[in-house]
Amino acid sequence: MAKQAREVERSPLARLTGALYLAYFATTIITTIVQSHIPKAAGTAGNLLAYVLYAITTLLFYDLFKPVDRRLSLVAALVSLAGCVVGSLGVFNLPTYHLNVLYFFGPYCLLLGILILGSKFLPQILGALMALAGLGWLLFLIPAVAKHFGTGIEVLGVAAEGLLMLWLLAMGVNVQKWQKQARAQAKAENSRG
Repeated sequence: MAKQAREVERSPLARLTGALYLAYFATTIITTIVQSHIPKAAGTAGNLLAYVLYAITTLLFYDLFKPVDRRLSLVAALVSLAGCVVGSLGVFNLPTYHLNVLYFFGPYCLLLGILILGSKFLPQILGALMALAGLGWLLFLIPAVAKHFGTGIEVLGVAAEGLLMLWLLAMGVNVQKWQKQARAQAKAENSRG
């Protein structure tokens, strides 16, 4: 009976999101490690694959967080997708007008943190960590801050995203609470419309 209760609370969408998040992490880490030892085209392909995986993960997060706040989830997704476009242009050395991808991924992590904090189906600590990571990535853009606190910010960012990814893979979301929040969101939208 306890096993059945645990299975009921696992969402295929959340687990798929976690799996693609893991694929993104793995692709990024492997490409970074081996990039100097492989042909340039293979490194380019690895980096491009990482951005594609992140874009797909972004769309899955959008769907996952629509019940919390459809508009905020859409804004978060658009910000992340813009970051993926800028990052992909950078992979091909196309002009990005000196836009650092952290201008997009910092706010994205912050917005995901806010969405998690507003959710009823994920632990609040994950939201707090993601929001702090987003703020950290934005502070990382300030050279003096990056010089003194860069390693700590990187550890916080990777830990926050890694914990969210692992939670989604291992635990998923509470489906009943997700459905209840989705119904409440739809009812609120219908009453406004």
